[in-house]
Amino acid sequence: MYKKANGQTIYPYGPESPKPAILIKNGRVLDPENAIDDVLFVAIKEGKIVSFSTEEPEEFTPDTVIDAAGKWVTPGLVDLHVHLREPGREDKETIISGTQAAAAGGFTAIACMPNTNPVLDEESKIRYVIQRSEYCSCHIYPVGSITKGLEGKVLSPFGEMVKAGAKAVSDDGRSVYNANTMRNALNYAKSFDIPVMCHCEDPDLANNGHMNESVVSTRLGVRGIPSISEEVFVARDIMLAEYTGARVHICHVSTAGAVQLIRWAKKRGAKVTCETCPHYFVFTDEDLETYDTHKKMNPPLRTPGDREAIIAGLADGTIDIIVSDHAPHCAEEKEVEFDEAAFGVIGLETMLGVSITHLVKKDHLSPLDLVKKMSVEPNKIFGLNGGSLSVDSTADVTIIDPDATWTVDPSLFYSKSRNSAFEGLSLQGYAATTILNGKVVFDRTGE
Repeated sequence: MYKKANGQTIYPYGPESPKPAILIKNGRVLDPENAIDDVLFVAIKEGKIVSFSTEEPEEFTPDTVIDAAGKWVTPGLVDLHVHLREPGREDKETIISGTQAAAAGGFTAIACMPNTNPVLDEESKIRYVIQRSEYCSCHIYPVGSITKGLEGKVLSPFGEMVKAGAKAVSDDGRSVYNANTMRNALNYAKSFDIPVMCHCEDPDLANNGHMNESVVSTRLGVRGIPSISEEVFVARDIMLAEYTGARVHICHVSTAGAVQLIRWAKKRGAKVTCETCPHYFVFTDEDLETYDTHKKMNPPLRTPGDREAIIAGLADGTIDIIVSDHAPHCAEEKEVEFDEAAFGVIGLETMLGVSITHLVKKDHLSPLDLVKKMSVEPNKIFGLNGGSLSVDSTADVTIIDPDATWTVDPSLFYSKSRNSAFEGLSLQGYAATTILNGKVVFDRTGE
């Protein structure tokens, strides 16, 4: 058991862990797949959902009763874009600490990106992550690299990686620069029916910039990254998807132009999905006036107009899911001059609260819509079995207190890193309890 001073508790988990009978009562069950938005009893036994009903189930004797009055009961949340840093940079994050942070954020599953050291570019490295995840606080789905060493030249062995457990491929952190290499990768991925997760950035146009190219970057004297550097590769990759019939997933969408291109592609029938991150619908480049390195990420924070386009894309369904792009860094990589600071921010433990505060509470998304983007659609994109509370489904459940007010304090995080863009902000909503395979792995009350 790993308990924080504020009452947050991570409980040990293993495949042989006992799975008590649990009754969740009085909670507002939000299950978009079953069209449920109602106060219900949810019964869990031997790691499965055994019933949900308006009355307390008969002939069910729970070992544990969770009173979820005033809370939401949802299918386990899923984050498809997380950097765990292991192997290679365990000083920033480990598989253990990252999954503890995920559980504290309400996530029962995450996808880990391949830009580790060494890169996850072959079967043995995918198996390493799978084996390390056996006793972790959430499911881990590795993403293999598109090219060996992320070098953009030789394709990684997709088949071997998929057989080992990889659910997608990506060279995240870099674009596959050569269009023919990307076409070959799409054709290769299509044969395994896995998505190709695209980091869309033209490095020539980005030109080693450090923030969005705008009047703000000019005023601050910081080299800018133009929005077109993202949009050029978004256009290329969705057109290649349409040409090959393969599935592409556009990572961390940040510009209005990218949203428009993806909306257009979906209308044309291209097999394209996409994601955005909380920092893109909360902050803009104007928030960098103080040269705050905790708000330096790639893609960078864009303009107020881009932020509004991201919110509109979430509301109309153009943007399928919300991810954290959790990117841990140690203090010495962030506590330097802005131009020298590493790109990336952590987000596993703030994503839910930020999304409730800035999307649900502001009426951009309904609670059901949020569950779709943080559970249902991520499961569909990766072809997983979660995303609902159907009878006989695996009991991966998140209980959310949508009205709890809290202030972001990274010193209380389970993540090993502290580079949060949301430090000091007041938020509404957090995960109260996280249940994995029918076992409580996180509880905020500590009781």
